[in-house]
Amino acid sequence: MPKQKSHSSSKKRFRVTGTGKFRRNHAFTKHILTKKAPKRKRQLRKSVIVSDVDQKRLRKLLPYK
Repeated sequence: MPKQKSHSSSKKRFRVTGTGKFRRNHAFTKHILTKKAPKRKRQLRKSVIVSDVDQKRLRKLLPYK
């Protein structure tokens, strides 16, 4: 049986933690930052764990991570 292919854009956007969960960065951080409060921008810098529903989907997209 042939190997599965990993989803290329997902490889660039998600990292796996030590426990096997996926980490992602927040959206809304690239431009139009003047109207966003400093507290909001500071909190958007941190990465977060992907929700449980999306974890299953990412397992299929990234079978070898």
